[in-house]
Amino acid sequence: AQIALRAAPEDAKANRNFTRAVDRLPAERERARVEAALKAAEGKDPGAILLGATKDARRLLDESLAYRTNRAERAVALADALSARAERIADAWLPVRELVAQSVTNEAQAATIAEQLDVARRRTLDAAQKIADFDEGAYALVSDVEHDLTRFLKLAIPPPQAVEEGLVAQSNAWMDVAAFNGRDWQQDALDYTRAFRAKFPAWAKAYEQRAQSDTNLPPFTAEAQAKISSLSTELEKLQIECVEKALPPNQEAAVGLLAEIQALLPKEKNGGGRQDKPNEPNDGRPPQGDGQPQTPPEPPQNQDANDKPGDDEPQDGDRNDDEPGDEPPEDPESQEVEAVLKKAQERSDEHEAEKKARMRKAPLPPNERDW
Repeated sequence: AQIALRAAPEDAKANRNFTRAVDRLPAERERARVEAALKAAEGKDPGAILLGATKDARRLLDESLAYRTNRAERAVALADALSARAERIADAWLPVRELVAQSVTNEAQAATIAEQLDVARRRTLDAAQKIADFDEGAYALVSDVEHDLTRFLKLAIPPPQAVEEGLVAQSNAWMDVAAFNGRDWQQDALDYTRAFRAKFPAWAKAYEQRAQSDTNLPPFTAEAQAKISSLSTELEKLQIECVEKALPPNQEAAVGLLAEIQALLPKEKNGGGRQDKPNEPNDGRPPQGDGQPQTPPEPPQNQDANDKPGDDEPQDGDRNDDEPGDEPPEDPESQEVEAVLKKAQERSDEHEAEKKARMRKAPLPPNERDW
């Protein structure tokens, strides 16, 4: 319908067809997007979803500060990439909203939380649009998005990840690292400790039930649980003093307590680590090495150093005449299939050429992007 309208902009029938086709597109696209986001999040914990989105938002906040200072073509490419990443972050709110609505029994409370999550998602989509439009207010919106994600993350984060994030925040407070997005590291560390203490009893009980049915899980003894509870109580008291006093007491001791709690927690396979998984999407940065020199692989012990791989295999020129060839004889049926595919490809190429010719005759209007 769009191509037809470009070819005949004054045609009333083409205008009607285009309008009817376009009117429902935004709602259909949103419905398909919601369904895809919910399907991708099936079986995932809302805290884990929020943790990934929060880390993405923090990287986005760093990179969206100065992308407009590049040359025009580079700035446009960066704007599109950052805007797409912001839209993916917005999609993370959808499964969280569904999971929270299902877990909260109080209808009034569920409605309040759902409304807050809807506002946060709209703010994230607005940030994506402003980034794409080179709007100066984009950075402030991304900052608000990061605050929203962090606030909900502290409510839903699982205990192992709460210890992990608390250890990072407490270490930054001890090393006097500059505040991130206006938040104090010590207050963040205290918030993660409180989140851990609130969720740890239920999490430990659920882990015990899983360990009974899955013998591969490492044990989590009652003594270890009691020790963790005692350490977390001591940790919270110490962190409260660090927040309230102008000259905080021993922050290094708080780091030690967090490290001890982390060591006592059961270590599940492929879980709880900070290393990036190979299947996770890259955020656009080049991969960083671990600082260790890479050692080339050693040759097999039974292979002579002077031998070359493949010396024992016959070369093309050494093949005997009586040996069968590597390629099977041509099958008439496969030739027919290949001919059909070739003809289909030719038709597709002709269609693309015809479409490009129409575009050259009726270019995009000046108010639409052509990059």
